[in-house]
Amino acid sequence: MAIKILCVHGIGHEEADENFETSWHRSIAEAVSHVAPSADIELDYFQYDSRFSASGLGTPEIAEATLRLLTSSVIHSVGDVFRRDRGFGQFSDRLRWTAGMVAQWTADESLRTTLRNDLSSHILASQPDIVCAHSLGSLVAYDTFSRDPSLMSKRVLITFGSQIGNPAVRETFGGRIESIEGARKWYHLYNEHDNVFTAPLYLRNANFTQVMTPFDKPGDALNHDATFYLGQNETVANVWGPLFQASITKGFDKRLAAVDKSLGIAIPKGRTVRRSKDKALLIGINNYPNPADRLEGCVNDVFLMSSLLQESKFAPDDIRIVFDERATAAGIRDRLHWLLDDAQAGDRRVLFYSGHGAQIPNTNASGEADRIDECLCPWDFDWTPEHAILDNDFRDLYIQLPYDTQFMTIFDCCHAGGMTRDGARRARGLTPPDDIRHRALRWEPELQMWVERDWVKRARKSAQKAETANTVSNREGIRRLGQSIAVRGYDDKLYDKRRKAYGHEGPFLPILMYACGESQLSYEYRHGVTSYGAFTYALAHTLRASRQRPTFKALVRETGKLLADLGYDQKPAIVGPASLLGKPVP
Repeated sequence: MAIKILCVHGIGHEEADENFETSWHRSIAEAVSHVAPSADIELDYFQYDSRFSASGLGTPEIAEATLRLLTSSVIHSVGDVFRRDRGFGQFSDRLRWTAGMVAQWTADESLRTTLRNDLSSHILASQPDIVCAHSLGSLVAYDTFSRDPSLMSKRVLITFGSQIGNPAVRETFGGRIESIEGARKWYHLYNEHDNVFTAPLYLRNANFTQVMTPFDKPGDALNHDATFYLGQNETVANVWGPLFQASITKGFDKRLAAVDKSLGIAIPKGRTVRRSKDKALLIGINNYPNPADRLEGCVNDVFLMSSLLQESKFAPDDIRIVFDERATAAGIRDRLHWLLDDAQAGDRRVLFYSGHGAQIPNTNASGEADRIDECLCPWDFDWTPEHAILDNDFRDLYIQLPYDTQFMTIFDCCHAGGMTRDGARRARGLTPPDDIRHRALRWEPELQMWVERDWVKRARKSAQKAETANTVSNREGIRRLGQSIAVRGYDDKLYDKRRKAYGHEGPFLPILMYACGESQLSYEYRHGVTSYGAFTYALAHTLRASRQRPTFKALVRETGKLLADLGYDQKPAIVGPASLLGKPVP
């Protein structure tokens, strides 16, 4: 009996020179032949390009959605194609066309509804065993199946070259991606060299497997070719093999018990791997390369925090620390994966950082400076996104965490610019060099002076307002570390409508604890002859002095009182789910 495979193409203009039906059939047939030479496959095709040309969405709406897509795609893990200094006009015609169609899909709700209905009808008529969806087609497929999971009951979904995890696209799904209930299996093929707005997925469900399929197609800077995904050795071994070596009706998942690639983690067969329910990553940087930037108390902060965690029943083996020259941007990102990749419901995760913070005025995809990104300053910090820890670096790792996971972050740094004040008090923030500072300034001819640009003024005003109310200020141009998921590209009512439509509670939000307000400084404290962060020391003292466990809110409030009593002009802040902030600290 033939295995029926439904093929959902990407954007028509990005397919191979020949007809996509011919190239896909040849690629799939050849790949399957390596594992099951006698397999009988039957391919069907779902095409939808004509629906886009009939869309009634206006040019301004598409342009706005395109800009949001390009801006959200400027992340470190992809290649030079998405450097922040590239404007929209510098992208290739093929990439601009792709961006436009993906953006059109995200912006046009009636188009998405039409495509869902079309694909649903096609599924019911053709009754495929496997659905293969590429690029934009994967968005149509996920949108359809997540709204009506019954369509994938006992079927297999394979997505590749997919933008599902792209931040701008994810907003369309209410800010979070969930597995497709009832599907026999969902394989997500991810190529880190694919430069067409793709992103990995971090799902922790038994029926989801992410397969890393790295390839670099000669002469193609985008590395987005569907046939390359379908024919990769990794795809043959980890997708076509399990599907066809056993029959599709006989539990093909057994082979995956030895190698779980859902998060890119290989587990050798027969080896027992200890999984920790509690993990903490503690980062302290004193010895920055520039002597003028060096601090004194950060390493001591880490040891102090480690002792607190061990008093809270964290095992020493579950606490990882990194200091000074080992705390590079790349080193911190690698350790963030260790911290969060395997988190499950009921686990505790803690991220603590003690060092310098900074604010980088950054540009959008059109090349215009329009926001300020707060960042942590690794040892190799050089005022570029590649050597800074921005919100993007751990946002995608935590927004998919199970809701019952407890993830707390503590940042003992400031972002308002650093300088030595009040004698020995050293502030933990770096002031940008003049070439970086120039992005936030404009020349005022009438005054014959340099003044802040309007968007900077709005951002500052928003920060001060939020500081007073202890709320989030990201909407007005400051992307506060850890809080970008609290900022949505749409109004709250539309966001909540989408969240409910896709059956989830929105992205996971950690508990975020800050040593000071957005416009304040975080100072060092000298305890006799030993230096600490004033906030970290006061936090530890407050927690240990409490006769009973305080709530998170009360802990921060009492820590702030102690800092004020000691004469420090810094007010700690905390952001997180209201349901958790009122509960006792574990």
